[in-house]
Amino acid sequence: MKFSVNALILILLICLGLLSPVHAEVEYNVLKTYKLEDQPVDMAFSTNRNEIYVLNPKGELLIYDTNGHLTEKINVGKGYDRLKLVQGSDILFLSSRKHKTIQIIQLDFVQKIDTSGSPFKGPENAPVIIAVFSEFQ
Repeated sequence: MKFSVNALILILLICLGLLSPVHAEVEYNVLKTYKLEDQPVDMAFSTNRNEIYVLNPKGELLIYDTNGHLTEKINVGKGYDRLKLVQGSDILFLSSRKHKTIQIIQLDFVQKIDTSGSPFKGPENAPVIIAVFSEFQ
């Protein structure tokens, strides 16, 4: 029995020695740096749209493409200090600790389609709505 207890202690000491922290070197590469007009309050990245959402102290939601170009600026109101994106959707949560509020925003992206030269029926400047039905049950 004494042999098995000593063996168990030896095995534990060896395992603890193997589990000790290992100091490793970390390498990194800066992929992009964006120059902003204002200090960012919070930010989020949309994986389905490949866009970066930045909340600034002026109460603006800035939308950047992955090349760093500002594509949209939306005034959401001052006082918000946190931004959360629901991944896979266009829904944003804005929260304010100071005002104890949460605002839920759904973004609808409007795409302009050039129809010049295409045949049409009805008025030339009539609005067109394209509805996408993506789930049939």
